[in-house]
Amino acid sequence: MPPAPIPQGHGAPTVWQKRTMGAAMGAGVGLTMGFLFGGFSILRGGAGPRGVLPTLSQYMLSSAATFSFFLAIGSVIRNDGELPAHLEAARLQLAHPVIRSRAEGLAHMRMRWSLEQAQK
Repeated sequence: MPPAPIPQGHGAPTVWQKRTMGAAMGAGVGLTMGFLFGGFSILRGGAGPRGVLPTLSQYMLSSAATFSFFLAIGSVIRNDGELPAHLEAARLQLAHPVIRSRAEGLAHMRMRWSLEQAQK
């Protein structure tokens, strides 16, 4: 299924915006996971010499930093935009047939069926 068209006058998000959005999502997920696992660890093994709040905050901040880092990188790497026409043509010519997508394979198969029907 092709991606939804971008409305006129609105550009795609920049790399900086993608990175910031991924870092913010990662921080939220990391804080939540740190709270859950840190709380479980404190309940299970005790808070330790530092106390409950410093131990829980260490879990939450370290988890948030890790998730934030990896989601920021992942959101920059992931690219929903289409390639320019000349690069898409080069990709299709150089791609191994096994690597092509199912949609491309289905379109190619339908084209061959229509050619066979036309020959009969």
